[in-house]
Amino acid sequence: MTPLVKLLLEGGSLDTAQMAQVLNLSEADLNQQLAALKKSGVFLGFRPVMNLAHEDSGVVRAIIEVRITPERGGGFNRFADRISRFDEVESCYLVSGGYDLMVVVNGASLQKVAAFVSEKLSTIEGVLSTATHFMLRSYKEHGFLLGGKVEETERLKVAP
Repeated sequence: MTPLVKLLLEGGSLDTAQMAQVLNLSEADLNQQLAALKKSGVFLGFRPVMNLAHEDSGVVRAIIEVRITPERGGGFNRFADRISRFDEVESCYLVSGGYDLMVVVNGASLQKVAAFVSEKLSTIEGVLSTATHFMLRSYKEHGFLLGGKVEETERLKVAP
């Protein structure tokens, strides 16, 4: 992992001038490295981490477990690509275990998410089953704690 990639992952809300200073680079050199990472497909863009518990976003999030029959010659990739193209899909992962794909979905309501699963996702030929888990509360997103303030000196209790 390059120092720039590590800083992008851990740097929080640093702007490009601050990142250049931390990495001992000129801002122009940093921008060239960022452009190279974008061109290679490693760096896709910045995304803020939001605590939507403090905002009435009206968005319902769900994790959908999807079991599929892999295709000869295409495996899981064609299914994952097709599912990823739906507007409701935030993320799609190939996983190991009791199911094949983990799909994170956003919708305006529980009913909209359920309709997406029953009308679009489960009707795809080769989908064997789905299981929907609605996200009720987030405690940590992308490395950031979302709950109340925790003192930095507070330590986790150790059980004997």
